[in-house]
Amino acid sequence: GHSRPPAAIAPPLEPGPGPPERAGGGGAARWVRLNVGGTYFVTTRQTLGREPKSFLCRLCCQEDPELDSDKDETGAYLIDRDPTYFGPILNYLRHGKLIITKELAEEGVLEEAEFYNIASLVRLVKERIRDNENRTSQGPVKHVYRVLQCQEEELTQMVSTMSDGWKFEQLISIGSSYNYGNEDQAEFLCVVSRELNNSTNGIVIEPSEKAKILQERGSRM
Repeated sequence: GHSRPPAAIAPPLEPGPGPPERAGGGGAARWVRLNVGGTYFVTTRQTLGREPKSFLCRLCCQEDPELDSDKDETGAYLIDRDPTYFGPILNYLRHGKLIITKELAEEGVLEEAEFYNIASLVRLVKERIRDNENRTSQGPVKHVYRVLQCQEEELTQMVSTMSDGWKFEQLISIGSSYNYGNEDQAEFLCVVSRELNNSTNGIVIEPSEKAKILQERGSRM
């Protein structure tokens, strides 16, 4: 018959008494070992049963499995897929969240989600890919430039009060043709820029009160 030696059964993960008995067999029957492309994963039938239509559920959770699967010498189900991308699949079944680390490509996870036939995950990954495409399809980073006019003595204060995100680009001396009472005050145009990122939706945070006044002055030129 198919009786396997006891050694093939994964021991309960926590020390002490094994998992509580379940109807339909002892605690050990709950644990499933999967050999995905040479890497072992241990999970429970309950986790794999979260998506009843999935390949994993049909493979491991039915009394009379529809899918004929080979097992390796440890009794683990053999699955010829990339183990790197199996992690996010298994974690999704465990907690329902899609977590993809930086090293993994969404397309790789999508490929596996489709192979394992997990419809809700396929939907999630496709949304994620679409979001990323939207983010990158906006092309290179847009910058907002501001030209502020100021006098020599106001320069340091203005540069030091620029709020986060504003970068000092250029300083243009325009001589002292503008007279605000001081004969010899040199006038400058100060160019600042900041990235226009999507999170601000184009709402530009003003550099500071002082800079606002200077900006208005600059715009009258």
